[in-house]
Amino acid sequence: MVLTGNVALESMGFKTLGFAGGREDDWQSDLVYWGAGNKMLSDNRDKNGKLPKPLAATQMGLIYVNPEGPNGKPDPVAAAKDIREAFARMAMNDEETVALIAGGHTFGKAHGAASPEKCLGAAPGEAGLEQQGLGWANKCGSGNGKDTITSGLEGAWTTDPTHFTMQYLSNLYKHEWVLTKSPAGAWQWKPKNAANVVPDATDPTKFHPLMMFTTDIALKVDPEYKKITTRFLENPEEFKMAFARAWFKLTHRDMGPAARYLGDEVPKETFIWQDPLPAANYKMIDSADISELKDKILKTGLSDTKLIKTAWASASTFRGTDFRGGDNGARIRLAPQKDWPVNDPAELHSVLAALMEVQNNFNKDRSDGKKVSLSDLIVLGGNAAIEDAAKKAGYSISIPFTPGRTDASQEETDVSSFAVLEPTADGFRNYYDAKRNTLSPIASLIDRANKLELTVPEMTVLIGGLRVLDVNSGGSKAGVLTNTPGQLNNNFFVNLLDMSTKWTKSPKAEGYFDGYDRKTGKLKWTASSVDLVFGSNPELRAVAEVYASDDAKEKFVHDFTKVWEKVMNLDRFDIKNN
Repeated sequence: MVLTGNVALESMGFKTLGFAGGREDDWQSDLVYWGAGNKMLSDNRDKNGKLPKPLAATQMGLIYVNPEGPNGKPDPVAAAKDIREAFARMAMNDEETVALIAGGHTFGKAHGAASPEKCLGAAPGEAGLEQQGLGWANKCGSGNGKDTITSGLEGAWTTDPTHFTMQYLSNLYKHEWVLTKSPAGAWQWKPKNAANVVPDATDPTKFHPLMMFTTDIALKVDPEYKKITTRFLENPEEFKMAFARAWFKLTHRDMGPAARYLGDEVPKETFIWQDPLPAANYKMIDSADISELKDKILKTGLSDTKLIKTAWASASTFRGTDFRGGDNGARIRLAPQKDWPVNDPAELHSVLAALMEVQNNFNKDRSDGKKVSLSDLIVLGGNAAIEDAAKKAGYSISIPFTPGRTDASQEETDVSSFAVLEPTADGFRNYYDAKRNTLSPIASLIDRANKLELTVPEMTVLIGGLRVLDVNSGGSKAGVLTNTPGQLNNNFFVNLLDMSTKWTKSPKAEGYFDGYDRKTGKLKWTASSVDLVFGSNPELRAVAEVYASDDAKEKFVHDFTKVWEKVMNLDRFDIKNN
């Protein structure tokens, strides 16, 4: 689909920046969070007029903004505000936003021959079986050609909509635009002295006036957008390059780092939005070095809990939805990650300082060319701590480790772009910021597990292991259902399913529960809704019962370490590609 878009642009005389393959096709739809609204075109903003995160579309059912203006009101100034917010949520700055709109509207036309409400049938998913997945059947006129209906807006922005020209920008400034309505009754704009200059899409003997959306006029009236559009108008080559770059970013934004790109048309240039990583210009550590480093890490005085917390905080930012985040790059030491509340910044700083000392001592004055990155050390520290925690519980394990991660710089890190990766909820650390979440703690856990590409059993065993390892954010003891915190065992599941415990809602905080001994009435445990769902939900309880079994103790340890290794390597595209 993306390649088709590139070919279409090139066939109309535009030179694209390049193309990368490597996308996969989904055969099952996601459970998408569309917002709190349930009515098409309803305003997605809250009562204070703010667009809740992580939403980008300003109205339900739209890709981003309403082309007629906010809530269908033709106000270009207000439209500019919506455009800026929506495109910023898509990680586009003002220049990229203008380039995409101006470049995209250089081509094609809008279709609004008649009212969509009166003429179009049900959407494909709601249409009858006989429609065979087509939907939106047009009962007005011929149903196509001059009678084509999509948005309800009608017309073209240029007189040559099948070629790349500078007409969009020149027309925007050449004419005085006045408000009008399309044949479908949608608000749009036309030149004050409108002449019929646009060739009809189907009849070469007919011509129509130019048109603009309210969102187009916004690029002329907003002061910042006006600076950019006038600069692009005066510098056509700059505009072409800006559109080419913005188009490449738009169509490759969800592919992750350039290491995942395939094909001969991949641009040689790297971009900051790709979360670039420096190449390793040194030899990798070997198995002997790995053993030596693990020993040195454990001798720093850092607790197993702190080492595991740091490794999890670093790696668990990974998102399988767009392949961003993860430990590679050690960006947890950089802004904005180093200051995220979920990461316990003060504690994190001390752990990173100790690990950097180990790194410096290992790297300095070496004659063999070997070095270790902080990124590798963070994962290695987590591995060493888990192996130590398993040893304390009576199990001897060795977590596989593959070096090769490198450390990114602050200059290679887009702070505003990385800010969206901040976990405002992380059920694996029993963390939930109610003020910044629209999903419940349980729904947030499922969402994060999905981003980490975990199965139900993997999510379950990971929760159980992290709880007994005592890695909750802020040192919370909620869900730490064990009398031996810091030892890797199946106590979480054993105690969760212990019928001698009676759970009641905690009077101290919503979403938390107190577990009392049924006989003595003594308080035994505290837990969150995320913890108790593993005993309440039938599917999760079935998995929990497996791990709570007496004969599953060793299975639990090995399953946990296997999932841990998986999470630590989610962003190792260098390994996966090889």
